[in-house]
Amino acid sequence: MREPDHDVQRHLPLTPLSFEILLSLADRPRHGYGIIKEAEERSGQAFASSTGTLYLAIQRLHKKELLAVVPTPGGKGSRGRTYELTELGRQVAAAEARRLAARVRDAQRKALLADEAPADTGRARG
Repeated sequence: MREPDHDVQRHLPLTPLSFEILLSLADRPRHGYGIIKEAEERSGQAFASSTGTLYLAIQRLHKKELLAVVPTPGGKGSRGRTYELTELGRQVAAAEARRLAARVRDAQRKALLADEAPADTGRARG
């Protein structure tokens, strides 16, 4: 087994799916279906990825030690596994959230988000 990479920046940027998974686990452990349902509730849209793609992403995040399987009494096999963020996973998710927030601020400064543009951009509007 290889050593985990604990350098947060080396995990960035995350894919949108990886970020959705980590974000779904930020408040509590969930199983795969719970991750899908939480992401759907947050976005107001159907989950865009297949369950197979979701579980492959979960496996990659687990291998990188960004999430862990919650031990369950008598639990065997992958069916019904519950996942939680590791401390590294929480740090990576927070770093990705900061990275994305900076991109949103850039979009606001460029007036791409008209309703949310800064009040004073130094330009006359017309």
